[in-house]
Amino acid sequence: MRLSRRAVCLLLAVALLLVVGGILPVIGANKITIKFFSNLPDRTAGQGRLEQLLIDNYMKANPHVQIEVEALQDEPYKQKFRVYTAGNQLPDIFMVWGQPAFFDPIMKGGYAAELNWDDYKDYGFFDGALDGFSMNGKLYGLARNTDLMVLYYNERLFKEHGVKVPTTYDELIEAIRAFRKAGIAPIAHNGRDCWALNILYQDLVTKVSGDPTLMYQALAGKVKFAENKHFLAAAEELKKLIDLGAFQDSFIAADYGAARNLFGQELAAMYYMGSWETGLANDENFSASFRNNVSVTAFPGMTGTGKGKSTDLMGWFGGGYAVSAKSPVKAEAIKLLNYIMAPENWAKNAWQLGLVIPGQRYDQFLTGKENRLQLQLSEIINKATSFSGTPWNDAATPGFKVDSETIIQEFAAGMRSPQDFLRACDQAAQKARQ
Repeated sequence: MRLSRRAVCLLLAVALLLVVGGILPVIGANKITIKFFSNLPDRTAGQGRLEQLLIDNYMKANPHVQIEVEALQDEPYKQKFRVYTAGNQLPDIFMVWGQPAFFDPIMKGGYAAELNWDDYKDYGFFDGALDGFSMNGKLYGLARNTDLMVLYYNERLFKEHGVKVPTTYDELIEAIRAFRKAGIAPIAHNGRDCWALNILYQDLVTKVSGDPTLMYQALAGKVKFAENKHFLAAAEELKKLIDLGAFQDSFIAADYGAARNLFGQELAAMYYMGSWETGLANDENFSASFRNNVSVTAFPGMTGTGKGKSTDLMGWFGGGYAVSAKSPVKAEAIKLLNYIMAPENWAKNAWQLGLVIPGQRYDQFLTGKENRLQLQLSEIINKATSFSGTPWNDAATPGFKVDSETIIQEFAAGMRSPQDFLRACDQAAQKARQ
């Protein structure tokens, strides 16, 4: 039976009402786009490789989901993050540093979606790993790795130049002098980023004083930077390192990538950086010579002049992920986050691919085929007598972070004396407490 034009129009009108009312599906309506904001622009090595691997796997398993990744290096990432926050337009999933200076304002401001603690009871996070990602008993983010600052070194360069790998601070000074004499940059350093200088200074404070809590006492106003001999001694040691030429020429202008490449191209003998660079041993962007010779040791303790040991580590739980509270696909974004951070995905692959030390237990994923950096870093962690906790520049307010990083860069550039540097630290800490 042929329908009249009037009947056809009537049927079409009814169908349209059903679609608008949500009763009938629209082709393609179940397609979901998740915007993912990352601080890992290199998607072929390190954590960036793992992040992209898991994202690709998730899209294969969920064809209706499209994940758009925007990835910037740390400092440009922070700048773009501030722009997103100011406009209340954060991407659906974003990387966060689980430290007061960065994540506390995000949690307080309601920018991060609350997560369900029970969802992660079997995820194997280390004790304390989620402390920096929670507030007032509520969880807002997940930690992806265990961070500690160490001294990577090139075994070949040490052997060829007859230099002893430093196990004491005096031996570090000797190594610096030897490599400078040989025309090789002793330590690759990203002075432009500032935060690594802050961490090195705190490392020196602990090595001088033997007290990993001293820096936090100063931030709380219990002691004064300018009136404490250990703070002065550490500042003088940092100045000594700079004056000796411990870092590459123009290190103040070098960002993260420049310092990493200098070391990876075997133009620097050492590299003061975090355990998140475990993937250096597998990074095919660098030569086989480098990959076969990169090793790591703890930053050495001071004998005689200091009380701190090489086992007193700068260590904390740093980077992680959060979901935007305003995300139009919040439920799907949380599903993606849970998939990425599931121990059989993140912890297993992070460890077995030799990319990073996860913030979750990974003993069940040991294979017996771990690379040298993994084994050495595990030994350093196992021998630790203390961990610092959040680095001092990230342990207070966002304003203090800016002030402390500006002050130390000015000090490293010779614009401030040790005494002036310490007075400025007191002023910045007092302002942060107000």
